[in-house]
Amino acid sequence: MLDQLTPYSAFNLPGRERPRLLIVDDEPINIQILYQLFADDHTVFMATNGQQALNICMNQHPDLVLLDIEMPEMNGLEVCQRLKASPQTQDIPVIFITAHIDEAMETTGLRAGAVDFISKPINHNIVRARVNTHLLLKMQSDLLRQLAYLDGLCGVYNRRYFDVRFAHEWQNVQQHQIPLSLILFDVDLFKDYNDLYGHLRGDDALRQVAATLRGTLNHPGDLVARYGGEEFICLLPATPLADALACAERMRRSILALSIEHARSPVSSYLTVSAGVCSVTLTGDARGVDFLQQTDSLLYQAKSQGRNRCCAAQFNPEA
Repeated sequence: MLDQLTPYSAFNLPGRERPRLLIVDDEPINIQILYQLFADDHTVFMATNGQQALNICMNQHPDLVLLDIEMPEMNGLEVCQRLKASPQTQDIPVIFITAHIDEAMETTGLRAGAVDFISKPINHNIVRARVNTHLLLKMQSDLLRQLAYLDGLCGVYNRRYFDVRFAHEWQNVQQHQIPLSLILFDVDLFKDYNDLYGHLRGDDALRQVAATLRGTLNHPGDLVARYGGEEFICLLPATPLADALACAERMRRSILALSIEHARSPVSSYLTVSAGVCSVTLTGDARGVDFLQQTDSLLYQAKSQGRNRCCAAQFNPEA
């Protein structure tokens, strides 16, 4: 049972790494004290200012942040607010550490998104107990989120999670003109594959395709989701068309290299995929659904031209 697990045993279940902890303080001696307290059981990252902390959270995705409030330039409250404003970091729990805590400060910190406060000077037992509690809660939350957002067969994100992330990234394009690319894949002649080899072999083939797509992604913000049936979609933020097409071609070749036999395919002796690749920078009055529809049209074009290929175009809001 989850409620009988310690944070350490829970995070060390098969497939889990040690808990990842970020310590943020502008005083190195304070970092050293906390590092010595947690280094034996955790993977510990350290930052001495707010910007370093934000960068580490974006790139390393720690399970919990111990954050000093009183820092120069960017204080802990602003760091916390920025973390909670980003879908990629909003679920990381933040515990504030401060030498000056009162009711007003605690209220402000909790409104900024913190889950707890720890007072200086640090009591080792209290710090350990609170960190352990919030790590266990984070692990339980992650497991529940996986049930809600992961495809049960393929282990990649599902359509529900893609829709959430796509809406956020589309908003970024509208507000900041940051490039966004989509790659929509379809496993070629998959019904014929299922008819010949059976659904168990078909399920295994889909799992291999999903794992290959996920393993070929380039950046932490990229994702692959099962879009429906034998279709998969890749979301590539801050990626222009040329880079997205190069990524799609790598994926297509990698799936062909799996050498999954497909005796009924007129395209190849092995299982293949077709892909539509589309990139947007300026949206005009277009909607996100228009971008998705153009990507789907490019996939249809790839299939109609013979399959086992990628067709790419820049999104045209007027189309």
